Amino acid sequence: MAKVLLKDLNKFFDGNHVVKNVNLEIADREFVVLVGPSGCGKTTTLRMVAGLEEISSGDISIDGKVVNNLAPLDRNIAMVFQNYALYPNKDVYENMAFGLRSRKFEKAEIDKRVRHAADVLGIQALLERRPRQLSGGQRQRVALGRAIVRNPRVFLFDEPLSNLDAALRVQMRVELKRLHDRLETTAIYVTHDQVEAMTLGDRVVVMKDGVVQQQGAPLDLYENPANRFVAGFIGSPAMNFVPATVASGDALWIEAPGVRLRVPPAKTERLRSYAGRRVILGVRPEALRPANGTDSADYSFDSVVDVVEPLGSEILLNVRAGEAAIVARVDPATRVNVHEKVRLALDPARVHFFDASSEAAI
Repeated sequence: MAKVLLKDLNKFFDGNHVVKNVNLEIADREFVVLVGPSGCGKTTTLRMVAGLEEISSGDISIDGKVVNNLAPLDRNIAMVFQNYALYPNKDVYENMAFGLRSRKFEKAEIDKRVRHAADVLGIQALLERRPRQLSGGQRQRVALGRAIVRNPRVFLFDEPLSNLDAALRVQMRVELKRLHDRLETTAIYVTHDQVEAMTLGDRVVVMKDGVVQQQGAPLDLYENPANRFVAGFIGSPAMNFVPATVASGDALWIEAPGVRLRVPPAKTERLRSYAGRRVILGVRPEALRPANGTDSADYSFDSVVDVVEPLGSEILLNVRAGEAAIVARVDPATRVNVHEKVRLALDPARVHFFDASSEAAI
């Protein structure tokens, strides 16, 4: 496998700066996920690594060798696309073998590699079928097999699960994770789905407008987001944001219409310089629950239920507290009705604060 280094990577399209000074170091055998909304530059970055897009400036190195001017074929990289791109007139065996035949591999070596990949992916019984005879998940396995037979230094995945239904996406996520653990490959994976990013990546790179916003282990991004964008993008349902003012007195307080909460002691020093200024309070839905008689008034507030979403294992309460629309993830045994008043308590150890102007975490 291989170590991949992106240094000061930039891409311009017709004067538009779509990838901006991206610097990433991807370790040997690491699974890195690039995630962000449409148009954030993640796929363009991947295509530059693959050699399918020309670099405007910067360097891409694989195992210490700069590959900027190498053709895709010479980079020894395999890419799995969103659309499976299988040859409809060839069976599964020949679809997987085609790239090796074009590189003049011996017949015995081709057969060995194809059957090994089929065994790894559990598609031995499909080798004589045509793509039209396969389900979406089976076609995606064939596309993966076509990449595996090449024994590439780096695997690139461009939203490979987007065309699958929800249940199959979950299944394929698990299989991709198992496949990576078994093959011990270096992999770069692009998705707009933060659940895929969190469950698949050893490291997640969040992008917006061509800029890397934050990178780190999935739970690090979830627990310690660098800014409001990362906080809102990572986690499902998204973090709640409430514009508020920091008020001082016997303690520091967060005040917004219908909400008054004490700043937790662990965050007081960081918020002290914001007294009298606007901030954004961030609370994840899972940090909220219906209050009981023992909850402190310092960390609870009244709200009115707008929508109840029963999901079986949990209930999502869409409530309104003053002017703020808030989502709470609560126990499925909770019984509340629309338009009912409910007092919610929050976990003070799990609140976040962001600068109202820069939106950086405080």
